[in-house]
Amino acid sequence: MSPNPNRPSDPSARFTSECRTAVAAAEEAGALLRSRFPDGFAVRPKGELGDVVTDLDLLAERLVVDRILERFPHDRILAEESGELGGDGGGRTWLVDPLDGSNNVVIGLPVCVVGVALCVDGAPVVGVVHEPLSGRTWSARRGGGAYGPGGRLAADGRAPSPAGPLLAWTQGHAVRRDDRTARALRHTVELGSRRLLQLWAPLLAWAMLARGDIDGFVGYRAEAIDLPAGALLAREAGVAVRHLDGREFTGGFTGPDTERSFVAARPETLPYLLELAAGAGAGVPEPTPSYVPPWSGV
Repeated sequence: MSPNPNRPSDPSARFTSECRTAVAAAEEAGALLRSRFPDGFAVRPKGELGDVVTDLDLLAERLVVDRILERFPHDRILAEESGELGGDGGGRTWLVDPLDGSNNVVIGLPVCVVGVALCVDGAPVVGVVHEPLSGRTWSARRGGGAYGPGGRLAADGRAPSPAGPLLAWTQGHAVRRDDRTARALRHTVELGSRRLLQLWAPLLAWAMLARGDIDGFVGYRAEAIDLPAGALLAREAGVAVRHLDGREFTGGFTGPDTERSFVAARPETLPYLLELAAGAGAGVPEPTPSYVPPWSGV
């Protein structure tokens, strides 16, 4: 039977080839990184704010970019170290973060991932996060769910602790150390959490949130290159992602970084995080005092 042209296509069947390509490229890059960790690489400063780049970043990025262009030669690519590559893409843009967590690797901390995303007209449709040292991969397609080594991901797998939520924090490289909004927001979130993780590898925090290992994630002017893959992975696992004022957050890479501040959490935890953001005075409405966190026991 021929398909009905008037029937909408199944979103879960779209972008399968792109997702397979991204997974294969990320895992191949991960094998390269694993072979050179912990000390088989050179390091140099990147910018004036204390960031670094290693030759591992460059080698892994070249590998991932080459694999994407072999399969999709006309697509546009934005890579962390090399910038814009490939064609105009016709609305299709790949984002490549070859080593999210370079600063960790440099100090011998084995906390890093490879991230690959495909965005169509600015919105993420494929997201892949690969952890080189464990060999684990998590992937998502828009409308097709999120998957990891154990099968489909569901962020609601862990009951909230009565001691409060376990949260993660990230902020963009351009945020100044004396940024009052960032300081107030981070301080308020930390006071309102059981623990606040600052991993220096945002994609790993997104994967932890999608797996249900942590309760929420707060970002202030987040980096564009790694945001789409992580946000899509979490959203497809059932995580709610919002701007600080509660608006729907698409997780795209375009626009100013002021539009990349977010709270992400399981639905039952989201109102509490929005209250924390409001309490920090992050340019959002006052919190709703009637909300009772699910771990309060009330």
